[in-house]
Amino acid sequence: MDLRHISFRLLEVFMSVVKTGSISETARALHLTQPTVSLQIKRLQEAVAEPLILMQQQKLTVTEAGLELFKTCQQIFGQFDDYKDFLAELRGGERGRCKIAMVNTAQYILPKLLGPYSNLHPHVELPLEIGNRAEVLGRFDRGEDDIYVFSHPPSLEHAKAARFLQNPLEFIVPSTHSLAAASEITLAELTSYRFLLREPGSATRMLFESELQGRGLVLSNSVQMASNEAIRVAVSSGMGVGVLSRHVLPKGDESFKVLSVKDTQLASHWYFVIRTDRHLSHAARSFLQFAEHNLTRYLDARWVCNELGQLVRLHGCRR
Repeated sequence: MDLRHISFRLLEVFMSVVKTGSISETARALHLTQPTVSLQIKRLQEAVAEPLILMQQQKLTVTEAGLELFKTCQQIFGQFDDYKDFLAELRGGERGRCKIAMVNTAQYILPKLLGPYSNLHPHVELPLEIGNRAEVLGRFDRGEDDIYVFSHPPSLEHAKAARFLQNPLEFIVPSTHSLAAASEITLAELTSYRFLLREPGSATRMLFESELQGRGLVLSNSVQMASNEAIRVAVSSGMGVGVLSRHVLPKGDESFKVLSVKDTQLASHWYFVIRTDRHLSHAARSFLQFAEHNLTRYLDARWVCNELGQLVRLHGCRR
C-alpha cells in the first residue's frame, strides 16, 4: 500500500494508542470497539510494512518506526491545526484579499475608510485599481475585482449597487476671476465662459451635460482634461471654469473660488458595487461590514447615505 493512501483516521487511531498506551482507552475516546482499534493498527502496520506497536509483558511498546511515525503525525496534525486557525481567520475576514477598483475621483474618499480598516485587519491584502469610468467598467465586465466604486453605477442585472456618500458638484473659478466676487450667477450666464471638463462618459460630465440639456443650454467653449487634479490646477491658473466634486477640493486653498449658481444644485452619489453572479470573498464582505458601521466616523456625516446593509446581507454574498 502506498503511504500516501493512508487515511487520517488510521493515523488518528495510532496517535491515540501511543498517547494513552491502551487499546481500550483509545476505543472509548474515539467511540470505537477494541477489535476495530486493533484492526486499524494492523492495517497501518501493513501499510508501513514495519511493526509500530508491540505487546510486551501485557504492555504496549512503541517501536523505533512507531516513534518516528508518531513524530511525523504530530507535525502533520499540527500543520492542519494551523490551517484550521487560518480558515477561521479567513472566514472571519481577518485574512485574504479584497480587490477594489474605483473611478478616479474615489481616490480622494476611499482611503479614509481603507486606512482604518487596514490597521484593524493587517493581514488582509487590499490591492487597488484606479481608472476612468470606462476602464473600471471594463474591469467590472471581466469580473477582475471584488468591489467597485462608481458615482454612476452600471445598470446591469448582475450588478448590485448601494449608496454610501453623496457627491455634490461645485462650480469653481480662479480667485482672480471676474465672477469670484459675484454673490450669485445663473447657469445660463456661466455657459458663455470656457469650461474645463473630464472625458465623455465620466459621471461628473454626464450629470453636468444632462443638466444643460434639460435646460436647453449649450456651452460656447470647453476643453477636455484627463483628471480632476488637472482641472483644479488649470482653473487656479486662470484657464476656465471647472465642475468638480466637493470632495476633491482641498480645504484652505485660496487659488480658486466656489460659485453660488442660482437654482442649480448638482449632486450624485458614490456607490459600492458588487457582481451578484460572483463569489464575494470573506475579506470583501469584512470590508463592507466595516464600512457599513463606520461611514460617519471616517467620512463627512453631512454627506453619508448608508445603504451598505443590502450588500452585506445580500443572499449571494457567501459566508
